[in-house]
Amino acid sequence: MVQLRFDKSENGLLPAIAQDYETGEVLMLAYINLESWEKTLETGKVHYWSRSRSKLWLKGESSGHVQLVREILVDCDDDTVVLKVEQLGGAACHTGHRSCFFRRVEGGELSVVGTKVFDPESVYGKK
Repeated sequence: MVQLRFDKSENGLLPAIAQDYETGEVLMLAYINLESWEKTLETGKVHYWSRSRSKLWLKGESSGHVQLVREILVDCDDDTVVLKVEQLGGAACHTGHRSCFFRRVEGGELSVVGTKVFDPESVYGKK
């Protein structure tokens, strides 16, 4: 089994970049620990470690917008992964946008350039 360097991080978390496997669009950045890494490999569905909730998190467990693993790339230091995924439901971001990177800096301001796919209030009961 692939041995990532979870020991290089003080909290055992490594960055995981989710990217659309067909278009290359960066969908999100999250973190994995050993447990979420093993669960992802075991199920073929991306699991992350939720820093805010301090628990294992299956992406899409609330929204149904699951990420299916199509390919995994590991960096040269074994401490960052790129997860090339099939994003079910069309949105990776909890705000309802396709990508978490839906804003662009223009003239020192942020402008929304991404498309909203769902209403987060109707899915999560909050904004």
